[in-house]
Amino acid sequence: MTRFTVSFAMVGLLIVAISLVGFWSQFAVDSQHSSLEGMISTQTPVVTHRPASDGTQISDNAHPLDQVLELASEVLKSMQANVQDYRATLVKRERIGGRLGEEAKLLVKVRSPQTTGTSPRGLAAYLKFIEPSSTAGREVIWAADQREGELVSHEGGFLNLKRLQLKPDGMLAMLGNKYPITEIGLQRLVEKLIEKGREDRTKGPCQVDIIEDQKVGDRVCRLIQVVHPTPDAGFDFHIAQIFIDIERQIPLRYAAFLWPKQAGGEPPLEEEYTYLDVELNIGLSDADFDPDNPLYNFP
Repeated sequence: MTRFTVSFAMVGLLIVAISLVGFWSQFAVDSQHSSLEGMISTQTPVVTHRPASDGTQISDNAHPLDQVLELASEVLKSMQANVQDYRATLVKRERIGGRLGEEAKLLVKVRSPQTTGTSPRGLAAYLKFIEPSSTAGREVIWAADQREGELVSHEGGFLNLKRLQLKPDGMLAMLGNKYPITEIGLQRLVEKLIEKGREDRTKGPCQVDIIEDQKVGDRVCRLIQVVHPTPDAGFDFHIAQIFIDIERQIPLRYAAFLWPKQAGGEPPLEEEYTYLDVELNIGLSDADFDPDNPLYNFP
């Protein structure tokens, strides 16, 4: 092998290594500025102080989260019955290791799991990163019943040299991500909210507000806001907001905030996920979750 060939190979390996180290990575910043400003009716949560009861007679076993759990269960049943797949723009931001990461914008295509009928199938997702520039062009595909549950991905731009197949919860795939891709999707979001609500119900009381006529983009939503005044009972968040599309009965935004460091301070953002321009039941096929699809840019 000539010296030129060896040098070229070493450069190639170096570029691939840089790609691996940078996989899923995002710059950590503390600013809470978001491109979503102006697109959401309620972004910074406002905590109202009111009595725990308005005088209505309730049973001894009632809890403020009971109504929320009932609403969430209705939404989940509606989605299981009526949502086969969808395409949307996902804007997300997460605090990882105590640092608030950069806002990311992705094109997502998700096919809901189907457990009945002659052709059962698992959850499947396709992601294409749009922003920030450090991840633009990255594509990721994962399907629960393909490739032994591993995801397949590639980087964008000049780093698009190699197709990677990774365990969704492995160290490399989790870099820059709070949750694995297996947790993606509107249905899974509602399932996790129900699980969390049932857990929090056992820890103690909270404040729940249901606010009508809110908006995410151009969609009219119902806002459900849950407030834990103090972290004493071991709660994970101070304030959680979930925006439900009234007409289509799907969640469009979830955001959680921590307790402010000083009394009266702004609650710091813990995580937020906003789905914009959601198109339901567009007829996604196996080709939409195939890295060899000619519309994609997998090497």
